[in-house]
Amino acid sequence: MKPSRLALGVAVCAVVSASALDGSPAGNPSGAAAVADTSSKSRSAEDGWFDISGFMDKAYGFAPLAIPITEPAVGYGAAGGLVFVDKPRGEAQAGFGRPNITLVGGLATENGTWGVMAGDSRNWLNERMQTLVGLVYASVNLDFYGIGEDAVLKDHPLSYTLEPLGGMVQGEYRLGDSRVWVGIGYAWATTKVMFDAPAETPGLPDFESDSRVGGLRPSITYDSRENIFTPTRGTYCEVAAGVFSQALGGDGEFQRVSLTAIQFVPLHPKLTFGARGGATFSFGDVPFYMRPFVVLRGVPIMRYQGGQTAEVETELRWQFWKRFSLVGFAGYGAAWNDFERFDETLTVVAGGTGFRYELARRYGLHMGADVAFSPDVTAVYVQFGSAWLRP
Repeated sequence: MKPSRLALGVAVCAVVSASALDGSPAGNPSGAAAVADTSSKSRSAEDGWFDISGFMDKAYGFAPLAIPITEPAVGYGAAGGLVFVDKPRGEAQAGFGRPNITLVGGLATENGTWGVMAGDSRNWLNERMQTLVGLVYASVNLDFYGIGEDAVLKDHPLSYTLEPLGGMVQGEYRLGDSRVWVGIGYAWATTKVMFDAPAETPGLPDFESDSRVGGLRPSITYDSRENIFTPTRGTYCEVAAGVFSQALGGDGEFQRVSLTAIQFVPLHPKLTFGARGGATFSFGDVPFYMRPFVVLRGVPIMRYQGGQTAEVETELRWQFWKRFSLVGFAGYGAAWNDFERFDETLTVVAGGTGFRYELARRYGLHMGADVAFSPDVTAVYVQFGSAWLRP
């Protein structure tokens, strides 16, 4: 029930697009004049490089956007729409200074996936409260590899389509002057599921069905990152529990518990080490499409599903020359169905490399791309901020 990395990336891309349309000159015959031009919204007064910090300091209303989609599970595509990014209020203390973001848009990919969405992330009460609201309607084409180890589906997955219509609302409140946030959210969705296979196919959850889910998600979060985009130091930890019930608008009773921990350590002024660990556990009558799945760069979404999943990923970023960085990363994930039967655990190793450009220095925002490798695919990801972006 957090805003997706795509939504945040879309917002940043809009800022870049609007900056380019702002009318600021692309160059200047005098390099010194360019550096001294503090009024430019697309160039840094510090070094003369392209930088959108000045534009992000202003409130310009809605701007057009376009962002590529490179998720291997749905193929290449694009998302577009309108977005508004408001500048942070007050001091940009560690874990604070979050921008307000509103977006309306849609997406489409080469495998026929499409969707429309609207979302808003907003801060209130002098940075003490954050609210998140989202709506989505989509048709997503995916492959089903089974839940946990499945000898048949592993090599011969079943194609299916999810058509969700739903929304969510969440509020988080900061405790005193601490870095701790407590939150509560509610999500509801109705989803149509259609498999592209005969109804009698073994292992098929349901050939065609409609389901509803409705649930509450309490959470507690600790956040000491110095910025939300591309941190170089700090900790992000979250524990959340999703409780879904007929009494809350669904047609089943199940629960999901998730743990996330992210740490950034500056090894040198130009070298940052990061590590992310996560685990998700599901209980009860969980719809197959809401079972946990391994989340790693290079691993298609919902490829490795189980009743429980866990993954760890590490990253090293070296800002080797001016605003340019090189990134290397590696990760390991596992999915299983029974705590007592780990011999049936699905595992995967993935890793890769990438580059970044420091796009907005005052906001700590870097942009670039990663190439990731796993036993299943080679994938390219466009990155806006950290690959582990959390708003």
